[in-house]
Amino acid sequence: MTKKTMPYGSWPSPVGASLVAAHDGAPEYLGAVGAELWWTAPRPAEGGRRALLRLTADGDGPVPVLPPPWNVRSRVIEYGGRPWAAVPREQGGPLAVFTHFADQRLYAAEPGAGPGAAAVEPRPLTPVSGIGGGLRWCDPLILPDLGEVWCVMEEFTGEGPGDVRRVPVAVPLDGSAAGDRSAVRELADERHRFVTGPKLSPDGGRAVWLAWDHPRMPWDGTELIIADVTGTPPRCADPRVLAGGPEESVAQAGWAPDGTLLAVTDRTGWWNPHRVDPDTGDAVNLCPRHEEFAGPLWRVGATWCAPLADGTVAVVHGRGDARLGVLDPATGDLVEVPGPWTEWSSSLAVRGTVVSGVAAGPHRHHEIVSLDTATGHCRVVAEPHRDLVDPAYHPEPVARVVRGPGGREVHAQVYPPRHPAVRGPDGEAPPYVIWAHGGPTARAPLVLDLEIAYYTSRGIGVAEVNYGGSSGYGRAYRDRLRGQWGVVDVEDCAAVARALAAEGTADPARLAIRGGSAGGWTVAASLVSPAAEGLYACGVIKYPILDLTGWAVDDTHDFESHYLETLIGPLSEVPDRYRERSPVHHAERITVPFLLLQGLDDPICPPAQAERLLAAVAGRGVPHAYLAFPGEGHGFRRAATIERAIEAELALYLRAFGIERPDAPPLDLSGTA
Repeated sequence: MTKKTMPYGSWPSPVGASLVAAHDGAPEYLGAVGAELWWTAPRPAEGGRRALLRLTADGDGPVPVLPPPWNVRSRVIEYGGRPWAAVPREQGGPLAVFTHFADQRLYAAEPGAGPGAAAVEPRPLTPVSGIGGGLRWCDPLILPDLGEVWCVMEEFTGEGPGDVRRVPVAVPLDGSAAGDRSAVRELADERHRFVTGPKLSPDGGRAVWLAWDHPRMPWDGTELIIADVTGTPPRCADPRVLAGGPEESVAQAGWAPDGTLLAVTDRTGWWNPHRVDPDTGDAVNLCPRHEEFAGPLWRVGATWCAPLADGTVAVVHGRGDARLGVLDPATGDLVEVPGPWTEWSSSLAVRGTVVSGVAAGPHRHHEIVSLDTATGHCRVVAEPHRDLVDPAYHPEPVARVVRGPGGREVHAQVYPPRHPAVRGPDGEAPPYVIWAHGGPTARAPLVLDLEIAYYTSRGIGVAEVNYGGSSGYGRAYRDRLRGQWGVVDVEDCAAVARALAAEGTADPARLAIRGGSAGGWTVAASLVSPAAEGLYACGVIKYPILDLTGWAVDDTHDFESHYLETLIGPLSEVPDRYRERSPVHHAERITVPFLLLQGLDDPICPPAQAERLLAAVAGRGVPHAYLAFPGEGHGFRRAATIERAIEAELALYLRAFGIERPDAPPLDLSGTA
């Protein structure tokens, strides 16, 4: 077939913004409930709620555990945490507990024994907070014999974002705490600012959890706490530090069925699995590799390692990727799981010798996959990938390493334009958009993303940059950003853009940059930085950080309120650095069009940050648009919002790159959109 020649960016595409919006998000928080699998799934068309689904033992389903409007999502540390737990019962159906997003109360639900079985209306287990949404719960563990659920309680004591405490607690399952906060039992004294949920040893005699304090983030340093479980009712007595510290991050800890304590720690410079002596804290590395067996703990209750009944351990591991393997802790042998999946989420569930997870790949969306470790058989059991458009419109990504300043390695995923029936003009390079991920301690995975296909199928390339500071490449790579935020990330994104242009992959006159949250910061910082001067034709800034001093003082939530002490330095010691690096103080350097997208209910990067930039650029003659979305928080979840944001972003690129197409979405760049 001879391809038609058309200008880059003008190609027709079946990947519409509505299609992208309708399929935004992925399954999360997978868990085993007896022989069943349960998980949460996105529902963009239902106001962005998270539905709780179950796959019954006979394979029917998935079926909803709860009807709308129940929204299974926690706001603990604002990024959330594991919001549900369930246990099977001999009589009737399972018992589930979950956090409902709207009021953040913990509820109990009895959904019935199977599809079609009568369900009982969920009943509240915890009280309504006197401070709106100020009692929050996550990482639950149901203990039917005790009549309790153990979990993390986040309790606001005042109106300020820092007026908060977190502690492991026991909530009675009989509902007696639904109107009485004093009926919630605190399992341990409040000693740390942040905690994960307690994990009980098989004999019930000990519990472990993770803890950390300001100014550390959990990928900087955490402590593995162990306590004796004693008394009636039981409490976690004599809690003590078993491992970890200010410069050692323990990302996950828990017990194997035989009572072995396992922990994933980066004491070697890489998150590796260790066997830890619960009496002495002595640790043995079970698989010493320059690979990551965990990731940054942005959400409480993440699971990268899961012990199996035969003594082996299912592990998610890799270097720049995250594959599933089965580790023999006795020998250190690691067997890779076959299949097309190169990215497994931190959400493993075990039933005997079967491990299940959420997996994706360069040509597959996230789906739920089960591996029978006894037979080696691996299959998709739920949320199966299906091609929403002809796969010929999917991008063909390439993992790249380019050299940044000083010769340092910079990792990126490059997605060239791709279309089955259209090609670009001879001798012409396509426009490219550099994507800066959030975090900044996160990583852009190499998976099929319809939002990327939206651009590549139209003739616009995408390059996702895992700049210095990203996870997945060891602690030293993460630590590159210490004190260098707004420098290293900006330089690394620019290095990828310049490398693509120099080799002829991208048109140097048609480069753009976009990002959200910390990625929005990197975009704005790039538009005002001499290191990227004249490089980008436009930028898309989504729910960003723009004013470091304001964000450090009172503009954000408790979890990240001291993050800048690592990324920038202590405000009391380097106040000038906070001002010098803040894009709001250098608005005169912004000379290219930009789009600013903001959720009006964002507690992490509030609208005040965006509004300061708008005030600073007012009257300077720089074309720009500001789209603010009521009801949206940090990251967009509603289908209508996602669709509008995508179309506005494309409109900006068409304007900046000088591309004409008849279906170009409207965008007012007068600054009043």
